[in-house]
Amino acid sequence: MQGGGLRIYALLYLLFLYAPILLLPVFAFNSGTIIAFPLKGFTTDWFAQMWADATLRRALTNSLTIAVSSSIFATCLGIFAARASTRFSFRGKGPIMGFIMLPMVLPEIIVAMSLLVVLLGAGVQLSILTVILGHTLICMPYAIAILSTAFSSLDPSLEEAAYDLGETKWGAFRLITLPLVMPGVISALLISFTISLDEFIIAFFLAGNEPTLPTYIFSQLRFPALIPMIMALGTVLVALSIVLLALGEYFRRRSLAKTGGKNTGGLL
Repeated sequence: MQGGGLRIYALLYLLFLYAPILLLPVFAFNSGTIIAFPLKGFTTDWFAQMWADATLRRALTNSLTIAVSSSIFATCLGIFAARASTRFSFRGKGPIMGFIMLPMVLPEIIVAMSLLVVLLGAGVQLSILTVILGHTLICMPYAIAILSTAFSSLDPSLEEAAYDLGETKWGAFRLITLPLVMPGVISALLISFTISLDEFIIAFFLAGNEPTLPTYIFSQLRFPALIPMIMALGTVLVALSIVLLALGEYFRRRSLAKTGGKNTGGLL
């Protein structure tokens, strides 16, 4: 009885959590302009209208540029931090790593306001570059969390064997360590890309006059006639996020299998 009640609770919780997302494609293919039941009919016009919007295409280009750049920067910095934290002992290691991981638990609006004050005080003009810097700061802790698992699961004797055979530290890292943790690197890239693409608060504060996809969606919610097009856009974004998360989970599991680590849970 207790197990059955727990399953019912879990089912109701998941339904409450994901029902709004499941309604996105329902209204995205509805011909009516009012988001309400009963549905009017089937149409794909909202998707055509979405792709014909020049401002949307500009916002999409900006968001993809930001997401690709910030995910690469966050993953590269994450490799250095994860490598240092799992292979070396140094004074202040705990506080330093805690400080690096702090953006994961800080409210994003506080981070955004702090970055805005610092950048404006330094005379930096708000642009896509400032959003990339902010997103790199936000994404890096997630990349470190994934990469730390990959590095800690790696057998140190593999590197030691490479040293004994005359390989340099850089050569051993490039030829031995990096290929073994590459699935974790790809997983960190995908997760960072997804977080950056969906992030709103940092972009809202730091983008200046450049639109990004989340800020564009927020600005269009004021116009009821455009809501169905936003539903279509949301459907595409949800599908893209699911694909990226699935790929990230695949490479995470592949990394664990390759290094012989124990699977203690998924990305989320």
